[in-house]
Amino acid sequence: MKRKIRIGNAGGYWGDDLSALKRQLTGGPLDYITMDFLAEITMSILQRQQKNNADLGYAVDFLHQLEDCLPLIVQKKVRVVSNAGGINPIGMGRKIIEMAKSMGLNIKVGVVYGDDIVNQLYELTAAGEKFTNMETGENFHGVRSRITSANIYLGAEPVVKALDAGCHVIVTGRVTDTGITLAPMIHEFGWSMDDWDKMASGIIAGHIIECGAQASGGNITDWKDVKSFHQIGYPIIEMEPSGEFVVTKHKKTGGLVSEKTVKEQLVYEMGDPENYISPDGIARFDTIKLKVEGKDRVRVSGVKGKPEPDCLKVSMSFEDGWKSNGAVLVSGPDTYDKAETVADILWKKLKHKYDATRTDVLGSGSIWPDQFRTEEPNEVLVRFAVRDKDFGKVRDFGKALSTLILSGPAGMAVTTGGRPKPSKVVAYWPALMHRSRVNAKVLVIGTDQKESFYEINFPIRVDTNNDESVDKKVKEVKRKPLKIGGKTTSVLLREIAYARSGDKGDTCNIGVLARSEAIYHWLVDNLTSERVKEFFDGITFGKVTRYELDNLHALNFLLEETLGGGGTKSLMIDPQGKTLSQALLQMKIRIPVSLLKSVKK
Repeated sequence: MKRKIRIGNAGGYWGDDLSALKRQLTGGPLDYITMDFLAEITMSILQRQQKNNADLGYAVDFLHQLEDCLPLIVQKKVRVVSNAGGINPIGMGRKIIEMAKSMGLNIKVGVVYGDDIVNQLYELTAAGEKFTNMETGENFHGVRSRITSANIYLGAEPVVKALDAGCHVIVTGRVTDTGITLAPMIHEFGWSMDDWDKMASGIIAGHIIECGAQASGGNITDWKDVKSFHQIGYPIIEMEPSGEFVVTKHKKTGGLVSEKTVKEQLVYEMGDPENYISPDGIARFDTIKLKVEGKDRVRVSGVKGKPEPDCLKVSMSFEDGWKSNGAVLVSGPDTYDKAETVADILWKKLKHKYDATRTDVLGSGSIWPDQFRTEEPNEVLVRFAVRDKDFGKVRDFGKALSTLILSGPAGMAVTTGGRPKPSKVVAYWPALMHRSRVNAKVLVIGTDQKESFYEINFPIRVDTNNDESVDKKVKEVKRKPLKIGGKTTSVLLREIAYARSGDKGDTCNIGVLARSEAIYHWLVDNLTSERVKEFFDGITFGKVTRYELDNLHALNFLLEETLGGGGTKSLMIDPQGKTLSQALLQMKIRIPVSLLKSVKK
């Protein structure tokens, strides 16, 4: 057994840096490279892509990267695992084999599929699967006939089978971003799939590196801590057989790995920190311990887990009408008055009542709470958007928008490149399916023309080693009493905390990390869910839930009904809530002056 394995990430989404794979391969030694391409929105895009060309349905960027890097992958004996296969992983697998043959390379490609159940929905509902919407509680029968894609989130197990078969490159359908990282650990160390602590450790390792450079300096609040963003180093996990691991990056690359970068990524897209659910087990983020070991090296230990869930998540999409958006440039003077006038002209010109409309004055702080609108800028973009089931009403919006330039205030220009056209709305439907009905498949294809096939069922494993005393011990942790008085001062939240936000459907999560333990305890008492809800008045329309992570000195807020329906349904300029953490950090608060001495810069 190896003393450790090095797993690097080279892509966090479809559209990420195409040079990252080669940078990881040439920057230093690695055993594995993982690349995550899929999100709920991505699956919808791939579905539309395949409708136009039956040979597609996968992330073509991955093939472009392999054209440049496949010989290096073989030379360096690095194994690559990616969910770039999308809804056509077999098609992608065969393309890679053709590429290898043309290069004179002898390799095996593993293809993981079986996640696509779109043609089995009637059969599965007849067998008892309800597919109730996880977010809204809506009944599935109302949309079943309109479903265009349905993919189960598979876990690490089928990927392990492909690794055991000796595959050099593995492409998958909807395997979780944590699963593609966990699989090499199970393969190399022989971890039991019911060792929940080790499964949890691998899940957390996967979560840290799944979004590429977000764990190595990208998108951090204290971005000036990063000396250079050029040739940014993507994150690497050095995993040990015990389940402890170090987060790092290659030397001589840009970016930064620090306690802050790791913490921010940990709270990204987090729900309940005691129950981070994946097909392979449930990870407890409230048990994580971090320790800085040196420059660009952070050790992660103490991770505890719980048994895998009885049901797996199913990501579905369905056609839900049409939408369109366009913008005009409005210049000064009187930019705000002009923007208001232009909006009034457009919406009165349109006699229709739409399912949803939106007006954003970009450059005025319109994507944040109204309180942040500051002095008038020299120019703004006035962006309009509509959504409706009626194609004709959405088409009329584009016709009306293009007439504004010659019939409104002075100093305007169209910025949309012509009349906006309607595009289909592909809405998201998250559901659950019992794991006993899941049947993952693995196809191993060789350049020597040989093929092997495996089927993998997903049984429910009995919890054999979960230590209940650990749960009890964690829950009984008590905070030190906070007794602080004296003089107070007004500061921005960013001066005492840093944060990151992400999305899950129509819910935005904002993880807030204190700059000291004392500040954390003060925030527990003062940064309440009610205060956050009030702060985002006009943006957040659902409830706000708060979770506490004493171990990370973090608070995690879930803001429901915040992202305009989420995904491709949303009309917002930021439908994934990426900017909302930075908005919250602009909150003004009064804090005891004595506490500021504890702040870590």
